[in-house]
Amino acid sequence: MRVHRRVTKRRVEGGGGLWLYVEESGNPSGRPIVFFHGYSQNHLVWLKQTHSDLAEEFRLIAVDLRGHGRSDKPQGVYGDSRLWAEDVAGILRALELAQPVLVGWSYSGLVLCDYVRHYGQEAIGGLVFVGAVTRTGVKESFADLGDEFVALVRPSFSNVVTERQSAMEQLIHLTMNGLLSEEEFYLFLGFNGVVPPHVREGMMKRKLSNDDLLPTLQKPVLIVHGSEDQVVLPAAAERHAGMIPKARLRIYPRAGHSPFWEDPGRFNENLREFVRSI
Repeated sequence: MRVHRRVTKRRVEGGGGLWLYVEESGNPSGRPIVFFHGYSQNHLVWLKQTHSDLAEEFRLIAVDLRGHGRSDKPQGVYGDSRLWAEDVAGILRALELAQPVLVGWSYSGLVLCDYVRHYGQEAIGGLVFVGAVTRTGVKESFADLGDEFVALVRPSFSNVVTERQSAMEQLIHLTMNGLLSEEEFYLFLGFNGVVPPHVREGMMKRKLSNDDLLPTLQKPVLIVHGSEDQVVLPAAAERHAGMIPKARLRIYPRAGHSPFWEDPGRFNENLREFVRSI
């Protein structure tokens, strides 16, 4: 089977005029799947999807969130839910995506909810929450997070370089379940390192809950979570599945916070089946 590996690189205008970096590959006639990464990551985390046989069937779009990767990184633009929502809407509009499936890993569970809150569900085909959070900065949200991750959050935006780097190295190991090769580890360290401290701090100072929104989701939803996730605890996925009417829950045994990287074969097949079904 021939896989479409041609990559189109674009800059798309998001909320408040901020420019976002987007890479597109795969089958241009296929159902669009848009991948949104997590806290302090970038689009490269989705390599095992964009460089897989998913590209034969689907139009694959991987995004650098605001403040990450090659996207703009200004001060003071990370606390407004509407700006995050406008980022997603800007991508859908600029790429003329019809009924795309939006995939949000970790922090991007919030981003998907931001979009739905401000733009509704009519323009999308479905949602995929991967190791995702949907609330942050409120008392209840700490029940969703592992203690080791919580302890590393504040050091991750420290102004002391050595403290910040140590925290990021630990976060990478925790996030990727210790499964990266040396080459992969330094790749991840590199793109984590280009995210300025003010971006991380701004993201983590948000205070919101989407508990009111989740029961209103009418489009199909797939929830994927690792049974050994120590960043976002599996109980969060169980809670989401209980709140979302059309949710399908997949728990991956022995997987941590990055099931799409740790078990890409299973993840890609689950994603393929989900997208085909809607």
